[in-house]
Amino acid sequence: MGMFDVLTILMVLTAVFSYINYRTLKLPTTIGVMGVSLLVSLGIAGMEMFGISSPQHRAERIFSYIDFDKALLHGMLAFLLFAGSLQIKFSDLTRQKYVVTLLSTVGVIVSTFIVGGLTWLVLRTFGMPMRLIHCLLLGALISPTDPVAVLAILKSSGVPKSVETKIAGESLFNDGIGVVAFMIILELAGGTGEVTVGKVMELVIREAVGGVVFGLVLGLLAYQLLKRVDDYQLAVIITLALVMGGYSLADSLHTSGPLAIVAAGLLVGNQGRAFAMSDSTRERLDTFWNLVGAILSAILFMLIGMEVQFMELSRGYVIAGLAAIVIALLGRWASVAVSVSIMRPFRHFSPGIISMLTWGGLRGGVSVALALSLPHWKARNAILAMTYMVVVFSILVQGLTLGKLARWFYPDGHERDDA
Repeated sequence: MGMFDVLTILMVLTAVFSYINYRTLKLPTTIGVMGVSLLVSLGIAGMEMFGISSPQHRAERIFSYIDFDKALLHGMLAFLLFAGSLQIKFSDLTRQKYVVTLLSTVGVIVSTFIVGGLTWLVLRTFGMPMRLIHCLLLGALISPTDPVAVLAILKSSGVPKSVETKIAGESLFNDGIGVVAFMIILELAGGTGEVTVGKVMELVIREAVGGVVFGLVLGLLAYQLLKRVDDYQLAVIITLALVMGGYSLADSLHTSGPLAIVAAGLLVGNQGRAFAMSDSTRERLDTFWNLVGAILSAILFMLIGMEVQFMELSRGYVIAGLAAIVIALLGRWASVAVSVSIMRPFRHFSPGIISMLTWGGLRGGVSVALALSLPHWKARNAILAMTYMVVVFSILVQGLTLGKLARWFYPDGHERDDA
């Protein structure tokens, strides 16, 4: 089976699941597609359990052609991040810069250690001990909020603009610290080298700072090109080249591709939209990237739902996964509370902001992809199962109720802080 056949199957399944959701469930597209694909996957697995001939082996053969972590982290993610960052106003993000910075740095580190420590304690209590370093690895890959899940679900949640900017901004920028923490703990877990303060600083500068700087350079180059043309087709080609070439080049330079694309997308989406495009070009470019984002998000969430039939979900792993859901929420709450407490002397926050930011910290495909990229250690299946259950809960439960929580805290549709 060739790659075109695999892509065709993915697109057809996504279209069918989207149609089923539209006609029956009527949920936001990304959540609905994942829900339908999850039900289909569980149905296929259930047929096998009851001795009914099922297409599971055929499905396994088809999906074996897809390397999920590479497909997302080195393919779809670049397009999804650019499509999302293109729509964020820099002026809105600037007003939330301190909150976003704290959540995406201090928040990620605090959550990593809390999630890792609590997971270690809980698993020992349940008689399923795991090395502390592996529990910290789970904390590192589950603590950063997922930009794809966040940006896809926020569009339909109806949260106030200032809350949306906080959550979306954090999700776009916390990849840098999250990846650095993941790489450091992974190296410690594998015992492949010595981790020093100097090495950590080098990783932070190269991945996070280097990624942002490189992205701004790419964005400035694209801006200069867009300024000299007024043709929406050429504008689409230039931005596609920026995303594909920029992400690949960032990878080859060993700097953060996601941060580079976010920085470039913010510059093109603000400076470029204001000064380098006519109204017609701007409208058509937005339409193109909104469509790209919608299609890829639907495919990604369909893949997340289908992954369940390839997971090893024993009774012990299910118990660990349920515990991980609670632990992940506690870690998120603590990291948000610490960040907001640091900022309270300098600004006013509405009473419900900690709850909103905690519940809005959605996890998604990036966490699953990082878990799948782990070496085949004994703890890998447990980490993968816990990660998957946290992601499913995050998208289906938190994603569906985020809007209701926002309406409960902000019945007039506005967050009353000094944002």
